[in-house]
Amino acid sequence: MSDNESGGRSEDGSETESHPQTEDYGGSGGDELMFRQSEDAIEAVLGAQTEIREHAELLIDGQGEASDIDLTASEYYLNRELSELAFQRRVLHEALDPEQPLLERVKFLAIVTTNLDEFFRKRIGGLKQQIAAGVSEKTPDGRTPIDQWTAALEESRRILERQSRCYREEIRPALNDAGIEIIEIESLTASERTELRAYFERSILPTLTPLTFDPAQSFPFISNQSLSLAVLTQEQPDADCTFSRVKIPRNQVRFVRFEGESRYVPLEEIVRSNLDLLFPNVEIVDSALFRVTRNAEVRRNEEVAEDLIEMVEEVLEERRFATAVRLEIERDAPEQILDIVTRELDLDDREVFELDGPLDYRDFTELVDLDRSDLKLPDWTPQIHPRFDNCSDETSVFDVIRERDVLVHHPYHAFEGTVQRFLEAAAHDPNVLAIKAVIYRTASDSQIIESLLEAARNGKQVAVMVELKARFDEKNNLEWAKKLEEEGIHVAYGTIGYKTHAKTSLVVRREDDDVRLYSHIGTGNYHSETAKRYEDLGLLTADRDIGQDLVKLFNYFTGHSMHSEYRTLLIAPGNMRDRFTELLRDATQHALQGGDVRLVAKMNRLEDPALVRALYRASIAGVDIDLIVRDVCRLRPGLEEVSETINVYSIVGRFLEHSRLFYFQTGDDERYYIGSADWMTRNLDSRVETVAPIEELRLQNRLQSILETLLSDTQNRWKMQSDGTYERCRSSDSENRTDAHETFMRSSRDAVR
Repeated sequence: MSDNESGGRSEDGSETESHPQTEDYGGSGGDELMFRQSEDAIEAVLGAQTEIREHAELLIDGQGEASDIDLTASEYYLNRELSELAFQRRVLHEALDPEQPLLERVKFLAIVTTNLDEFFRKRIGGLKQQIAAGVSEKTPDGRTPIDQWTAALEESRRILERQSRCYREEIRPALNDAGIEIIEIESLTASERTELRAYFERSILPTLTPLTFDPAQSFPFISNQSLSLAVLTQEQPDADCTFSRVKIPRNQVRFVRFEGESRYVPLEEIVRSNLDLLFPNVEIVDSALFRVTRNAEVRRNEEVAEDLIEMVEEVLEERRFATAVRLEIERDAPEQILDIVTRELDLDDREVFELDGPLDYRDFTELVDLDRSDLKLPDWTPQIHPRFDNCSDETSVFDVIRERDVLVHHPYHAFEGTVQRFLEAAAHDPNVLAIKAVIYRTASDSQIIESLLEAARNGKQVAVMVELKARFDEKNNLEWAKKLEEEGIHVAYGTIGYKTHAKTSLVVRREDDDVRLYSHIGTGNYHSETAKRYEDLGLLTADRDIGQDLVKLFNYFTGHSMHSEYRTLLIAPGNMRDRFTELLRDATQHALQGGDVRLVAKMNRLEDPALVRALYRASIAGVDIDLIVRDVCRLRPGLEEVSETINVYSIVGRFLEHSRLFYFQTGDDERYYIGSADWMTRNLDSRVETVAPIEELRLQNRLQSILETLLSDTQNRWKMQSDGTYERCRSSDSENRTDAHETFMRSSRDAVR
């Protein structure tokens, strides 16, 4: 499954010299000479291998690092923030790729904006707080907060400028050629301008609220990520200019279409061209579009908060007024506007991004939603899982799960027909006694929640762990939590010191005068909409040990005591870190003894320094390692004497790779795990996570096939270089083309025929 090449070429690609044997093989003397030389060569090889193993064993035992290889040295680690921005470059490449259908490229323009908005709110905002607090502690790669802040802003600027250039030079001309014209006001005829002006007066003007800044009025509050128009006006020719801010409403369509045509005018340009109606009897001197991003890292001390719900509500309110961390503004904006906005928002020059418009690509999804199938990828409908295809009144979901474990793979298998069906069945089954579930993120119209409410109405015991600190989903989760409580459901609101990130549910069912436990362990949220776009795995099982472990976990949510020992599950912060460390150590020692060892780990992020060091030690011992890491990765592959046996790949394509899947092979022993945890310090130490072993051979074979397909992908796979850059593993050979997402779609369709 590795991407290693063999053959007579050196690392730089040049052909290596061959050294043919020149001794005379005729007669006994030649045989004796050959034997001695072979014996000497064998001893030399064995001696070298022993030396390497002894050296690696010192590293495994935590000895010798200072004198040999210091695996804590900063040169062995990549920066977390820059690694995430490298991922955003790969996402942007989807918009740059001319082989993508045009509206798919537009979609990725919007995704880049959304991703970078979150990056600034969370990561840049957090760094800015550290700088303000005087934090100087260095990261594993040797950077202080201000070092990271400066480097991340510089790289972000390059990405945003490339995104802007992509739209101007490639996307917009291609849209025009395809009959979707984004037009300038200046190109309209007089009658068309009159028509737009009437539309503005009728539909837009009543929704606008100009806010003026002058000695009598304070600077207006600029809401987070809203597109705004700064306007300079004069009451008299020699008077000072007055600054006003006009918010471009997001509850209006961004692209206004001329009736019966495929020509669109951006809303902000309609507002700009009709400012005289908003500011009558004054001169419009100049204007500039701008957009402010605010910090999301509003910190609260939950240990002293009297009520966690009240605390979350306060955080949501404070986030609206949080510190500004970025200003995006039209290039060549009037100096007076730029000076006023940066001064009043207390922004550093490095936080100002002067860009060619448009400034906000999020609303370009309006164009993606156009009925133009010729400009999109074919629609995908998740398929029913073949195990549930023949379910009837006589054969229930629970019969299917009890017969054999079920592995689901979203979005190839329909969420509604698997996980949602499991909980819906539990809500209505008269033999079900109790349902317990963890809700981290869910849809605003969640059928999962409705099933839990229905279960309570049907007299079942229902307990729900709702994580109120799921960033940017706090409001949605808070509303659901209140609704659950109104129905008498026991709701736990998180745990002090930990965020609950587990994706799991438990059904307790009466069967044959006994009680059986049915469990779901997933890698993704109970969210029906993201399940159509995110790639995730899930296990539905009647395994008693897994069920009993979940009983312990849910008792912790509603009680106060965290278990450290479990029968089979890996639980953070209980036994998960130790178990993963043990698996890596066992693999390393087995390799040192000359055994066959293989490791493949798929996750969203690899950040934890201790696990990075464990992977380096395994590589030094000779373990063959493939890592499929979607975005952040601190580990540097291909370093001489440190990570030569490690490959790092990233899959970026139609669906967001979100599953966590781990494979350890030591000799004849093969182990597979899926679950909610990335290899990040926060996931292992500061979050409640669940990872489950997959022990049925047929399900292991399926997971092996998934990994093999991903590692052979020639369309969506990128390979990391040792400096943290990525190269695309794209094949020009159409006959050997492998697109993992297309492969999985095809196999799920074929399975239900």
